[in-house]
This record gives sequence, C-alpha cells and structure tokens, in this order.
Amino acid sequence: MSGLALGVHGVTLVPQGTGYGLLIGLGVAFCAVILVAIKIQKAYLSEDSGTSEMFMVANRSVGVGLTASAVFSSWMWINETVFAAAMCYRFGLAVPLWWATGLCFQICLMAALGVLAKIRVPYAHTSLEIIKMRYGKIGHVVFIILNLTNNVFGCASMILTGSQLIFGISGMHFVAATVLIPLGVVLYTAVGGLKATFLTDYLHTTVALVLIMYFTLSILTHEAVGGLGGLYDKVMATAADNYIPGNFEGSLLTMKSKDAIIWGLILKFGNLALVVMDTAFWQKSFASEVSATVPGYNLAAIAIFGIPWGLGTVIGLTARAIHNTPIFPSYPGTFTTAEVNAGLVMPYTVKALIGDQGIVAFFVLLFMALTSTVSSSMIAVSSILSFDVYKNYINPKASDKRLLKVSHIAVVAHAIFITAVALALNYGGADMTWIGYFRPIISCPGIIPLALTLCWKGQTRLAAILAPILGFFTGLAIWLATARALYGTITLTTTEQGLPALYGACGSLFAPAIYSVLISRFQPDYSFDWREFLRIELAPEYQIHPNESSEDSEESSISDEKKDASRADDKGVMSPGPAYLSGDETPASRDAIEPSHAAGHGTSSIVPGTEKAPNKNATAIPIDEIQHPFSADTLQQLRRWYKIAWGVFAFVVLVTFVAWPMPLYRDYVFTKPFFRGWTAVAVAWQFFAFLAVAVYPLYDGRREIAKGARGVWRAAGALFGKWKR
Repeated sequence: MSGLALGVHGVTLVPQGTGYGLLIGLGVAFCAVILVAIKIQKAYLSEDSGTSEMFMVANRSVGVGLTASAVFSSWMWINETVFAAAMCYRFGLAVPLWWATGLCFQICLMAALGVLAKIRVPYAHTSLEIIKMRYGKIGHVVFIILNLTNNVFGCASMILTGSQLIFGISGMHFVAATVLIPLGVVLYTAVGGLKATFLTDYLHTTVALVLIMYFTLSILTHEAVGGLGGLYDKVMATAADNYIPGNFEGSLLTMKSKDAIIWGLILKFGNLALVVMDTAFWQKSFASEVSATVPGYNLAAIAIFGIPWGLGTVIGLTARAIHNTPIFPSYPGTFTTAEVNAGLVMPYTVKALIGDQGIVAFFVLLFMALTSTVSSSMIAVSSILSFDVYKNYINPKASDKRLLKVSHIAVVAHAIFITAVALALNYGGADMTWIGYFRPIISCPGIIPLALTLCWKGQTRLAAILAPILGFFTGLAIWLATARALYGTITLTTTEQGLPALYGACGSLFAPAIYSVLISRFQPDYSFDWREFLRIELAPEYQIHPNESSEDSEESSISDEKKDASRADDKGVMSPGPAYLSGDETPASRDAIEPSHAAGHGTSSIVPGTEKAPNKNATAIPIDEIQHPFSADTLQQLRRWYKIAWGVFAFVVLVTFVAWPMPLYRDYVFTKPFFRGWTAVAVAWQFFAFLAVAVYPLYDGRREIAKGARGVWRAAGALFGKWKR
C-alpha cells in the first residue's frame, strides 16, 4: 500500500517558500475578509454573532441561495476534485459518473429530513438535542460519540489528504502543512459562528468553481489534448498501454468496470454517513428559512453533480493520454501507483499543460476545498460540545454568553484535536484510499437509527442505543473476516481492497435497521408522541425577557421590531420567534401573538406587554397543552415542501442509480460522437453549478447586499467628511 510510506514526495512542482506563503497568505486574507463582513452584518443588518442562536443556527434566517452555496461548499471536498481525477486515472470514465451519483441523493435525503425536523423540532440547534429529548442521557451519549467520530474522522482525513498533497508537490513537511491548514480557519469561525461559515462557504464556492472551469477548459483546449475529439483519439491511441483489468476490453472508455462500480457503492455508503451523521448539515437546515431548506439543498445536490463528473473525466483521461510523454512531470520515470493514490494525477497534469500559474491556482483550489470542510466541521463540533455536552452535563444553567464562550473554546480545541488525529493517521500509514474504504464502516451505523428517530414512532430507547453499537461491530467483523477469507491475512493492504470494504459497509449500514426493528418488537405497544419534541425551545437568553434591564439580555434578543419588519419585507417568510410552553399562558396573550403569525407566516413576534418568559417547569406541562409555535399556514407550507422533498429524492435515486448508469453497464466502449456529447454535458454542468451557487445567491441576497453597501457608503462618507474638516 502506498500509504505505508510517510507521504509520497513526487516531483517538486512549487518551491517550499511559495507553499508556505500561499497557505499563510490565503488564511490571513480570508480571515480579514470574513471579519470585515461580520462587522458589516452587525452594524447594518442587525445580525450579531454574539448570541448563541446566531452563532449556532444563524438566527434561522438564511435564504435559498446562501443555503445552496453553503451546502455545496461543505460537500465539495478534495475528493470531488483531486481524487475524482485520480480514480478516473485508475479505473476509467465510469468512476466520475459513479462519484457524481454518489453525491446527490444524500443531499436530497437531508432536505427531506431537514424539513421534517423543522416540522417536529422547530427550535433544535443540533440533531443530538432531538436524540436526548427522545432517548435520554444514554442515547444522547451514544450519538454524541457517533457524531463526534464522524466529524473528527472525516475532517482529519481531509487535512491528512491535503497535507500529503502539499508535501507531494512542494516538499513542505506534512506536519507544517497539517498545522497551517486549519490555523486560519479557527479565527473567523470562532468569531463569526455559522453565519461566518455561510459567507466563507460562498467565497470558497465561487473561487473554487472559477478555478475548476479554468482547469477544465484550459486542459481541453491545450494543443497537446486537442479538444474533446483530440482527447478521445489520444486515449484510444494509448489503449494498449493503459489496459485496465476488470473493465470491458480493458478500456478506459466504458461504463462496464467492476472496480468502478464497487468504488461507487462504497462511496455512496460513506457519503451518506458524512451527510446524515454530520451535525453541520443539520445545522444548515435549522439555520435556513422555512421556505429555503428544500430548494436550497436540492439546488446544491443537482449542482454538485457536475464537479467530479466533468473535472474528473477531463483530467483523469488527459493524464492517461500524456503520462508517458516528455511534458509530464514524472517523465521519463514511471508514474507510480503510490503517486496516483496520493492524488498527484491532477497537479501533475495541471503542471504539464498550464504551467507554474496552474500550480498556484491548484494550490488555491486545494486551500478552498480544505478550509470549507474544516470550518463547517468546527461549528458542528463546537455546537455538540457547548449545547450537548457542556449545557447538559457540566453547567445546565449556562447563560447565552457563557455558551458562546464555550463554543469559541471548542472551536480551538477541535482544531488542535483534528490536527493531532491527522498526524496520527499519517504516521500510522493511512492514505486517502484506505480512509475512503474504512470511513463507511465507522460512520454508517447511526444513520438509520437517527432517521427513524424522526420518522418512526415505534423505535424504542433500547433499540436506538444498541442498534448502532451492534451495527458497528457487525460491519467491522464482516470487513476484517472478508479480508482474511479472501486474502489470507489482515493488513492495511488487504483491508484496502474493494470487496471487504463493500461488504463491511453494507453490514454497518443495514444491520442497525434489523437490530432496531427486532429490539423494538420487545415493546410492541410503545409509540412516541411527536409533540414531546416541542419542549425543545430557543436558548433562554435568546428569548424575550421584558422585566430584565441588563444590556446583555437586550443585545442577545432578536425581538427588535424594525428588524422583523425589514426581514418580512425582504424575505416574505421570517424565521420563527420563541414559542413558550408555559402552562399559564392566557388566551389574551395568544390572541395578541396571533396577528404576527398571519403576517409572518409562523413568526411569533411577541407584542410588548403580553410576552412571557419560558416557564422553568416547561417539561412538566401536560402534553395536550403544548402547541406548535408555527401557524397553520406555515405548517401547511412545510408539509408541502416535505412531500416535494421526498418526490425529488425518489426521482434523483431512480435517475442516478438506475435510469442513467445501468443501461450503460454493458459490453460497450464509447464511440467518438458519444464521448464528445458525454463530456460536453459534463463540462456544461460546471457552468450550471456556477450560476446556481455563485450567481444566484447574489440575486437572492440582493436586498441585504444593498443595505449593507449603503451602510458602508454612509459610514465611509461620514469618515471622509471628518478628515476634510
């Protein structure tokens, strides 16, 4: 296995000094931009990251465009760019399509689960709050461990991959790269919270998509490639030298590839876990507006399809066509399997055809993909540690300000911890290929029990606790036993093979469903009442306290009437206000609140003089007295979006799993016209993605942008006037 060496140092493509300068410079530049944006938000848009609601869920006010951009950015890992090209180089053009189909359905599923969570748990901050409400402390702790493992392992593996890539192309020590990658992200994430990551996600997405289109078109139009037709001719001309065992006729240009479909299935399992078990995706759902969750998530799901498909196909096949020519960096030496597994296919191809400026651009793309992953992971883990660990088990009476401080500390602690884990994986001999095969086994066991928490009344507490634990050990046993049975021993090399990983992933994913049903049958009369979830309320300091005079309470409240009015004008649908579960609420107070429901489609803006702070004994309220905080119109709207979300999910699964790839899994090598049309659509999809997640968010947020710009202009004018005097 390539990863047994401590990284793979290939041909030096960029000097170490340049590598250090780019990593540090990009980190500082992005930090400065985001901190300025946060100041503008606070000064002119009434958005203050000094409250936990803003820090954790961005006041639940993020629109369609920014939601789509943030989800897209969180999902555009290094895999979708660098390793899609590497796996295309290994197995042919089937891999980029299977990779693309393995990215869509998870986001569509998360859209459905997200809107269901809005209906049933409107004021949740993390998915783990839902678990604790239904299954108690033991279930809560089990899922905390599962979520933290998924977040830490996924994020650390990305940092590991990035550090190995940087080491491979620049010679910079991987320890230095591992430390520098998350360093710049810590500051703007700790200060800005989730809304800062939404903004950085947008910037990451825009810059990365521009670079992806630049790489794709520059390589295709290079004279050494000769366009789509020229690429096809060169791949066919070198077919004898590029024979792929397991592919039909050993061709790179066929969808009938055994290894590609195994990799695609493993990728689907792993990616499903990375979405459903990642609190970052749940937070983005909680943070989005009522009408933004489903369209935002589905827009991102469709847009992401073109990234591995287009970029992976063009760069992977181009590398195969030119890797034995003098322009390739490794020539006249052999382009080794170790270098391929280390992800050096893309940087070598970029260096060969675009030159030094291409390598600098590749470095920027690498930085974008890495930091977007790290920032969303930091917020997700800090939310778990502050809300689910600190507030529940260390300081239940923690104020909003205290929770925010703990969140800041958690961001820094998480950065240190994932850096240590990445270093441990590197010294342990892991590379991205092994990690890609192992990740589904460790991350999948909690998927179905978590989904059933929102979808099935009959899942008992014991089932939710035991099913993921038993599922993990089942998947692990299948993985190791299959590796031993097929290859005679258990090593890093044998566990990196496709079939053991595929069987282990299937066990980890599906066994918990069987365990959950079987264990739940021991209590056939059990039925959970969904109204219990309505006991979860907003962070106390975020609710209205009319009798308090402290400045902190006033600053941490979002009940400002001017802000509500402007949000109603700009968005049409406002984020829900606090819903109090106090049993002594009077009919008069409910009548006073009702008009704002009609005007705000579910926003409970409390009329001064009628508001009440939450009852400390809210959990003792009879279930029949608990009312949903959303109006009937808002609930009807959410239920309509829920049906749409499941319809889109079913359509995407049928198209991307069956209707599109399956008819092509036959004895067929692409003809030249078919290949040209195939690749042209893949490249065009990148432009659609750019319009969807880079251009559309500007239109969607045009009013906020204009409002912020006017505020900055007035402030600059006032400052300039003072200077003149």
